Amino acid sequence: MLSLAFCLCTLYLAACVSSAPASSASAVSSVPSVSSPASSSVPAASTDPNLPLWSPDSGTPDPVREGLGAPILGPENVPLEQENADIFAPPTTDSGSVANAKWPFAMSHNRLQTGGWARQQNIGTLPIATSLASVNMRLEPGAIRELHWHKTSEWAYVLKGSTQITAVDAEGRNFLATVGPGDLWFFPPGIPHSLQATNDTAGGSEFILVFDDGDFSEDSTFLLTDWLSHVPAEVIQKNFKANPDAFSHIPAQELYIFPSTPPASDAVAPSSPQGTIPSPFTFALSKVNATQLSGGTVKIVDSTTFSASSQVSTTIAAAEVTVEPGAIRLTGTIQWHPTMDEWSFFMCGEGRVTIFASQGNARTFNYQLNISLTGFVPTAMGHYVENTGNTTLRYLEIFNTDRFQDISLNQWLALTPPDLVKAHLQLSDETIASLSKTKPVVIG
Repeated sequence: MLSLAFCLCTLYLAACVSSAPASSASAVSSVPSVSSPASSSVPAASTDPNLPLWSPDSGTPDPVREGLGAPILGPENVPLEQENADIFAPPTTDSGSVANAKWPFAMSHNRLQTGGWARQQNIGTLPIATSLASVNMRLEPGAIRELHWHKTSEWAYVLKGSTQITAVDAEGRNFLATVGPGDLWFFPPGIPHSLQATNDTAGGSEFILVFDDGDFSEDSTFLLTDWLSHVPAEVIQKNFKANPDAFSHIPAQELYIFPSTPPASDAVAPSSPQGTIPSPFTFALSKVNATQLSGGTVKIVDSTTFSASSQVSTTIAAAEVTVEPGAIRLTGTIQWHPTMDEWSFFMCGEGRVTIFASQGNARTFNYQLNISLTGFVPTAMGHYVENTGNTTLRYLEIFNTDRFQDISLNQWLALTPPDLVKAHLQLSDETIASLSKTKPVVIG
């Protein structure tokens, strides 16, 4: 015998079926519209603030954030912890693993010479930086970085003072110029050149050199004195058609950096039958008007602006960026450089950089006031630079390419069909309409 409950359920289901509208074939095979949520099982991202919990000059370092972590009980390095708030107590948006992308020149071995010094950053100190290396060099007035050449290109930015540079190309044409603060020079691979600090300022000069090979070493350049000290004397005599005493006083080993008399302010290159190099190896970036943006400024120099670049600078491009307090500079896969790595040098201010390396991997690094710090972001990795201090953040971006390029997240979404953007991010029509169809470089 059937139970009363079973009979009632059967009658109810039959009534529901008979009262339902007939479904069409198209209704049966329909799929959610493109603006439907991607998945109801994925929660919305948190909108809670993820600011640094302390700054280099205020607050107490403690590896605790939102109930996670615990105070250190053992020995601490408080000054280092103070400088690295987002490493010591990471934002909750950090996840997974990203190789270290920050290196202070203060941790680089310094090669001390009579007349100056040099310290470098390459894959030996920052393994992630496989395509670009750098050297920070200081020359006292008159001091010379001896005549030499490299297998790599050399790009330079003058920090302080003035430097007189010389070069000779393969056609026998020569070049001489003086490069001041905020200005650049560039030498292609194999071009012999020299660097000498002027006495325009009491301190001589200091500059940053960048080379388009992460394995570059300043200790393995081709030096004039090193070479001649390893050539038999009779070969030298034959080469220069000189008498035996003419080269009897050459150094027995390399000089590298050595003191000398400051160059004359009106110095000119020796007259060459082949003429002078037609496109200068220097660029007066300090005299370029910066592009003013809502949150800062930018100057870009590449093969489209550096007059020598059209002929020789095919491996390095650069941008000098300022970011005002509270503003951000977006670069990378969230706004990304599609085909080139980025090397950065932070000159003043306080900021942080988050690198997104795909597959849920993201890490944040801090950059502090007046500390010579280098950074590196591999090709296509999403990143931003945010000013977290109260003063202007100023830094260089260097790329292993002849032309500066990036893709803006804001512009990308603005120029993508709105329904696709809604399907991914659940943005309102008002928010989508506010996206910028032109590229915002620095956002205030």
